[in-house]
Amino acid sequence: MKKIAQSIVRLRKLILTVAVLLLIPSAIGAVATRINYDVLTYLPQELDSMIGEVALEDDFHLASTGMITVEGLPTNELIAMKKDIDAVPGVTQTFWLSDVIDPSIPTEMLPADVQQFMFGKNDSTMLIVRFDAPSASDETMNAVNQIKKVLRHDCYFGGMSVILQDTKALINEEMPLYILCAVGASMLVLFLSLESTITPVLFMLGLLFPIAYNFGTNIFLGQISYITQALSTVLQLGVTMDFSIFLLHRYQEEKELRSSNEEAMVTAICKTMTSITASSLTTIAGFLALCAMRLTLGRDIGVVMAKGVALGVICTIVILPALILTFDQQVEKYKHRTIVPKLTKLSYFVSKHAMPIVVVFLVLLVPFVVAQQKTEVYYTLFDSLPQDLTGIVGTNKLGEDFGMTTSHFILVDEDLTATQVSDLCDELKDVDGITQVVSLDSITGPGFQTELLPDSVTEILQSGGYKLILANSSYKTGTDAINNQLTEMNGLIKAVDPNGVITGEGAMTKDLIEVADVDFKNVNVWSIMAVAAIILISFRSLSIPVLLVASIEAAISINMGIPYFTGTQLPFIASIVIGTIQLGATVDYSILMTTRYHEERSYGRTPQEAAQQSLEHCSQSILTSGLTFFAATVGVAAISKMELLQSICRLISRGALISMAVILVVLPAALMLLDWVIRHTTMHWLVPESSNAKKSDKE
Repeated sequence: MKKIAQSIVRLRKLILTVAVLLLIPSAIGAVATRINYDVLTYLPQELDSMIGEVALEDDFHLASTGMITVEGLPTNELIAMKKDIDAVPGVTQTFWLSDVIDPSIPTEMLPADVQQFMFGKNDSTMLIVRFDAPSASDETMNAVNQIKKVLRHDCYFGGMSVILQDTKALINEEMPLYILCAVGASMLVLFLSLESTITPVLFMLGLLFPIAYNFGTNIFLGQISYITQALSTVLQLGVTMDFSIFLLHRYQEEKELRSSNEEAMVTAICKTMTSITASSLTTIAGFLALCAMRLTLGRDIGVVMAKGVALGVICTIVILPALILTFDQQVEKYKHRTIVPKLTKLSYFVSKHAMPIVVVFLVLLVPFVVAQQKTEVYYTLFDSLPQDLTGIVGTNKLGEDFGMTTSHFILVDEDLTATQVSDLCDELKDVDGITQVVSLDSITGPGFQTELLPDSVTEILQSGGYKLILANSSYKTGTDAINNQLTEMNGLIKAVDPNGVITGEGAMTKDLIEVADVDFKNVNVWSIMAVAAIILISFRSLSIPVLLVASIEAAISINMGIPYFTGTQLPFIASIVIGTIQLGATVDYSILMTTRYHEERSYGRTPQEAAQQSLEHCSQSILTSGLTFFAATVGVAAISKMELLQSICRLISRGALISMAVILVVLPAALMLLDWVIRHTTMHWLVPESSNAKKSDKE
């Protein structure tokens, strides 16, 4: 260990040079990494809705569509606009009535199903745009952007493809603001809590490297979600800042005891490497627990963040010492007073009133635990977007004019007779909330030769061994009403064709709800088990893992219970990942406090004295780390226009404060009260001070 530390100190100029050069491939890798804006693509591929989605994409080229509501536009202008849209690269076809019949024919002469599907309220008609590539592809995104430019007045562009392009544009617009806000707020906290004016700058420079390396190495994953992209920088900054603070404090301590700065840094690296590595393992384990989700978005977030923490540890041990030693004179020259106290008065208060503190905390915890179970969750991610986006407005317009609040795509075997399909359509029309049902057979009727129809029609409604039935619903995606509707429809479809499937946003969201419910339970269990196992090994104790994990889980319950009392709904992703993030990111505080308590007890101090000393000495590090984590996330929550990111960052920032408060007030009291239990369930808990001294002398 000492040789490694000496090499780091001796080769610091070479290390900084290599670190800077590695930023070049990192930048290239970051730019080349594809960003996925469609959360529904992370559903398990074996689900009926995903099987249907693949068929829509491969056989019908309908998985990627947009729908344009046109109000009051003369036919000649509409046809001209349609030609302009057809000319856009990435567009397969723009379908309208003119592709089937002469548009001069009165609408009253058209089949009723066609009239209802193609014409709506407010003198409106509908164009269906089919794209060559999937909705979340760059090709389709570019096509959507081009189509927006050629639309006439009173045209409303809606559908999944449009909303995803809006999401991309919004993220790209806000992403630089997230980073600036997180960095600025964190630097302010560091400036107020650290003695040197230069140190916050060095910390940020030190964090630049692991963040850049993390983004660059994402290329090996192929793609990451936009949620991961938006959160990873902020989370990595907040989570890995702890390691930098621990190293700096130890270096400053050793400078007073050693003959040179180099020797002090070698000692600081040796003494912090073990603790930093152990602390980081709990954080990494917490993030990797997200890989237990069936919704592979969890794996996406978990792997990227675990990788980011690991890179943060490496850079803290290797690059940060080089930066500190290089700019040590400037660090010492520019100093100021800090405002973060040691909390001496609080430490005495906690040590003297341990029992009342724990009892009051447990009593206050009960309503939050109950409230956590009642907090409402929503699954329609489009609700988390600004409602004035083009795609949201256009999709809402489809609901107003055509009753197409949600569209279901039903795939049945092409061997079904026209009569069977028509009868099924009639049954589907009787389902509550269904406003329109259209199929090739319901339009033409039994006995009609489909070969007489244009290819543009048959390609949409029959292909790849399937017949397609379009069913529009007045119910909103993600509600109990539409989920019950889908259950009833699925029963009718399976009775005619056991292999028939329903897909579309409504069906995929229903599957998302069912998958997310299981994921929430699995992730919590795995994260708790993983973190507890690492703490057990680190402390060689049966009771300490229970106490530390319980402390953070109590903080999580408070955090997740607050939305119930404020009447706030949470996006489902937030409810799944926040527990793991808060556990992994803040359990370090509890480990630091417990390690210091153990050290003080080893010196022969009583449980009360040890609790007082551990709180007093750890308070500044915990306050600095917790407030930095809070600052890095609360700013993003304040400026983001996306409710999803707002909710996640709001929960993370609040969770950092709650965890910090629990660790500073409740944990020292609990350690003191449970000292007897800890002593009898932990191997070699109390090592006499004389033994420690002898061991140090030998080393």
